Amino acid sequence: MNAPIRTGLLALALSVSALAAQAQTAHKDAWVRGTVAQQKATGLFVTLTSKTGGTLLSASSPVAGVVEIHEMKMEGNVMRMRALSSGLPLPAGQAVELKPGGYHVMLLDLKQALKDGDAVPVTLVVQGADGKREQLEIQAPVRALGGMQGQHKH
Repeated sequence: MNAPIRTGLLALALSVSALAAQAQTAHKDAWVRGTVAQQKATGLFVTLTSKTGGTLLSASSPVAGVVEIHEMKMEGNVMRMRALSSGLPLPAGQAVELKPGGYHVMLLDLKQALKDGDAVPVTLVVQGADGKREQLEIQAPVRALGGMQGQHKH
């Protein structure tokens, strides 16, 4: 391989690693609850950690017509679910767990049933404390509706 090509490949590799190093938000343990035929909604659950703080602004997925960030909480004796129109705050350095019965991403108007073993592509948009936006591309495995993680119903 000649020197200009080697130099170009090295520059490309450094650019890619620099982009990865600039990522401010990390995700782990993502999963989507499986569905049954004709079911039109499910949830994405994941743990997010922002190095410098920010806000989960929005999400999208090709498997859903609508994707919203939601919160479930008790109001008196009633569990209520509502969309977070201004997003979900991600405090600097603190893991924020999106889980059944709490914060989560709702996948609505599903285009197909989601079965155990499928992978669901989801894009999360996070705005950092510095105002810059980043996209997190997630491939979330689908877990069976009746599995251990499926004990909480939406």
